[in-house]
Amino acid sequence: MKRIFLFAILVFIFTSCHTDHDHDHDEAENMATEHNHEGTKNQFTAYSDAFELFAETDPFVVGKTANVLSHFSNLPDFTALENGSITMRLIVDGKEVSQTLEKPSRKGIYSFDIKPETEGEGSLFFAIQTVEGEFQIQVPVRVFTDEHEAIHHALETELSSTNTTTFLKEQSWKVDFATELPKEEPFGQVIKTTAQIQSAQGDEVLVSAKTNGIVILANENVLEGKSVSKGQVLFSLKGSGLADNNSAVQFAEAQNNFEKAKLDYDRIKELSKDKIVSKKELRNAKNAFDNAKLIFDNLNKNFSSSGQDIKSPMRGFVQQLYVQNGQYVEAGQAIVSISQNKTLLLRADIQQKYASLLGKIYSANIRTLDGSKTYTLSDLNGKILSFGRNTNEDNYLIPLSLQIDNNANFISGSFVELYLKTQSSTKVLTIPNSALLEEQGFYFVFVQITPELFEKREVKIGGSDGLKTEILKGISSSERVVTKGAVLIKLSQASAALDAHSGHVH
Repeated sequence: MKRIFLFAILVFIFTSCHTDHDHDHDEAENMATEHNHEGTKNQFTAYSDAFELFAETDPFVVGKTANVLSHFSNLPDFTALENGSITMRLIVDGKEVSQTLEKPSRKGIYSFDIKPETEGEGSLFFAIQTVEGEFQIQVPVRVFTDEHEAIHHALETELSSTNTTTFLKEQSWKVDFATELPKEEPFGQVIKTTAQIQSAQGDEVLVSAKTNGIVILANENVLEGKSVSKGQVLFSLKGSGLADNNSAVQFAEAQNNFEKAKLDYDRIKELSKDKIVSKKELRNAKNAFDNAKLIFDNLNKNFSSSGQDIKSPMRGFVQQLYVQNGQYVEAGQAIVSISQNKTLLLRADIQQKYASLLGKIYSANIRTLDGSKTYTLSDLNGKILSFGRNTNEDNYLIPLSLQIDNNANFISGSFVELYLKTQSSTKVLTIPNSALLEEQGFYFVFVQITPELFEKREVKIGGSDGLKTEILKGISSSERVVTKGAVLIKLSQASAALDAHSGHVH
């Protein structure tokens, strides 16, 4: 009996303690819940042509002051709004309360305090006054009469933070950052190939020797890449000392023949006045004089007794030097090429399987081989010149030529990646290539949940034109993606060391 009685006492004590523990636990949970509810916030995101607004607000309750912590970013560069007066108006059922802040409390941050007076559906209007003008952003809101109801409404509309990364506005304002909506646009098949950069016709001149001789540099600075002016003497061709085809001997001979023919013609012309010589002799003398003069004038224009001066035919730079100082050259041999490097030719070879698409090519994107920069054809004032209609025995690929202005300091002779764009009426979803992250063959983007919260999302990609990529699956046209700074968000996700409220002014 004593053992049974003792056991009953122990059960009673355990039950009482457990009941008290449960009660304390429930009370603690209720207190924690109430504490969490006290920190509940509504979040709003809105865009105008000039600004992005991200606001965190207390639930709106009639007669209770609510804080509206607003982050304003300039578009399209997503930098913080540093100067400007903003008036916030809360309008519900035609009744309005407002507050004006002449400047931000911190760069990009305006902290409003407003006391709603009317219950119901309404709007927050932000009138932004800057040196560029006045802008407006509108956000729909709801005002409650019961605080508990307002808190639970905020909890119901709270966005999920599962599989997300926090990247605060204060962080994104300090780096090159941007988001944008995917675009639905025509996107035809893209032909990717490699093209060689060449000087365009008329942009490059090949200077050749007009006689045989020894090349003598005019100065020691005639080097490849050296700037030259029109008419600048680059070389001299010396013929003295040569046994055959000596230009100095030819010049002297032509000069002697010219002087002799002139004397003979002058003498016969005087004699013809007195009818001492016939008209035939006069015509022969004049003919000999004219021929000798033509030969001498031609040599005298390009040569001197010391040789031929080779001058630059235009302003530009020395593209390629084909001879060395002291080298013997023959008439017609290439000496130097001069290029202005203003207009370039892109020469590409296309596989035969794309032959049917060549006539549909309307534009192209040009990307440097290191991938650091991609240009559109319009950026370089370019145009498609021609494409081949046949192949030859030496090359079974189809040639294609484009012309561009050298606005990007391309180097003649180097190579670039070429994305040839064909016309299509089919619209697809595209995003900038800068938005894509690649991990072991899979592609991801960061989808914006709020301007401070981002979800990593796998996407299936289609073709790319070097600037944009077709998205087959993973995102919709209404979901904003990070197009600049995605790598920084990835690093923040990896570090897992960010405080979700660091930097905020609550």
